[in-house]
Amino acid sequence: MGQTIVEKIFSEHCGKKVKAGEIVIAKIDLALAQDGTGPLTIKQIEKLGVERLANPRGAVFFIDHASPSPRKELSNDHMLIREFTRKTGAILSDIGDGVCHQVINERFNCPGYILIGADSHTVTGGALGAFATGMGSTDVAIGMAYGKNWFRVPETFYFNLKGGFPRGVYGKDLILYIIGMIGADGATYKAMEFGGEALPNIIMSERLTIANMSVEAGAKCGIFPTDEITRGFLKEYGREDKFREIKPDPDAEYEKIFEINLSDLKPMVAMPHTVDNVRPIDHPDLKNVEVHQIFLGSCTNGRIEDLRVAASIIKGKKKHPRVRMIVVPASRDVYRRALKEGLLEIFNDFGASINNPGCGPCCGVHQGILGDGEVALATSNRNFKGRMGNPEALVYLASPATAAASAVTGMITDPREFI
Repeated sequence: MGQTIVEKIFSEHCGKKVKAGEIVIAKIDLALAQDGTGPLTIKQIEKLGVERLANPRGAVFFIDHASPSPRKELSNDHMLIREFTRKTGAILSDIGDGVCHQVINERFNCPGYILIGADSHTVTGGALGAFATGMGSTDVAIGMAYGKNWFRVPETFYFNLKGGFPRGVYGKDLILYIIGMIGADGATYKAMEFGGEALPNIIMSERLTIANMSVEAGAKCGIFPTDEITRGFLKEYGREDKFREIKPDPDAEYEKIFEINLSDLKPMVAMPHTVDNVRPIDHPDLKNVEVHQIFLGSCTNGRIEDLRVAASIIKGKKKHPRVRMIVVPASRDVYRRALKEGLLEIFNDFGASINNPGCGPCCGVHQGILGDGEVALATSNRNFKGRMGNPEALVYLASPATAAASAVTGMITDPREFI
């Protein structure tokens, strides 16, 4: 019997052929922690008495969740991270450099890697054909200290994608549709592998979005085979030599297979307070929903392609007077491109606030905490009660196109009206 992508990657890293369900100890290529989880990771490494990391240049710490720091307590955490990276030779990505899940894939992650991170959305890295997964701070500490950890090789759900995205529909709509279909626990500890005839037309930014939100269905990872899209992304960042072919065997064994025709999809919205509470944009539950804050950014939808889509909709218009719009590029590179292309000028003229690269309002620490009873439409990945800093607020999730259209009208709006 052939192997899935995940089984192949673990077999390489274990030095023997493995299959789903096995408990293995595997070599780790890359590990990340951010300013919310990094301090505990560091303290656990120090408890182990480890002074030298197994692979210092494969350990990356990000100051992105509270970036720049809004409180002295967080500033002290940042000091701890900076000192630890200086002492050990681990890599530091400091304030303004961007969101960990964007930067790790721009600069470090490679096809065939095992990437662990003390952040659940580390799964984003599966878009590059890596086994990328979130773990607890202690597990990541073990990985950084010793260069390996134990895993249970997950069973795989295969999503056979056919057709193409219709006008106004994007990767965010696809993954929201899938989460709504199988539920927030529908893929618990499974690998979600994406394939099919539609892949050559799904660009890397959309793949990153889809992989990013696989964890919202409970998945251990979301993973794509590598192809010319992967090669092109690596080449864009001067890393084409890191490309390698990663694909499943033709006779790979899957626990479940789902057939999805992209041509049948509509723009989708996740309603409060769970990501699987999904409706198509034309559903009666979304009619006449007023919004107060639009958030365009995050590790899910803060890429240059996302900013381009939103800017194309709002160009030459003014935001609704009730709405405030917050734009946060996902990395310094995205910010640079948006500046060069004139996108930031379009957002500024529209009346949006443009913040430095980072997580921004997504995690509810600063840069856009909601008031009681306010409604946010966000391009991020979670809408749990209190996610954006206030349990008395309501958070809806949608694509950058839907967010931009809604910023114009002040209501949750079908982006196809503007495209």
